[in-house]
Amino acid sequence: MFFTKTNKDKNNNNHNIISSGTNIEGRIYSPRPLQIEGTVTGEIISKKELIIGREGKVKANIKTKNTVVEGSFAGNIISLGDVRITPTGKLIGNIIHRDSSLITNDGGMLKGRNIIVDNRKIFKIRVNEKLSNIKITPRKISEY
Repeated sequence: MFFTKTNKDKNNNNHNIISSGTNIEGRIYSPRPLQIEGTVTGEIISKKELIIGREGKVKANIKTKNTVVEGSFAGNIISLGDVRITPTGKLIGNIIHRDSSLITNDGGMLKGRNIIVDNRKIFKIRVNEKLSNIKITPRKISEY
């Protein structure tokens, strides 16, 4: 949904994939789009899009541009762009954003809070950043 193809993208496999059956615990930083089909626990920072595939199971705090949840996710998402929950997606946790879209397709599940904040510094992506150190001051909170 969020990917755009350029000539450079057509010639290179320009995204990272964590395959089904792979288990990762810890911190992931990806300068490229990231697709997760395995299991990840910890923190994920992606400068581009993050896709949690149908087989993906993620329990983490996330900071990314756009997010697509097709599998299961538990934790907090700080999103610079859109968050989409597909019909097979399950999201339990909080979505923190400024003015981006939250799209939940029929069948998709969201249990948590949609928090809108004004602080632009929260949305800057840094390589060595610890997501647990971020302070959130909500402007508006919607519960689902």
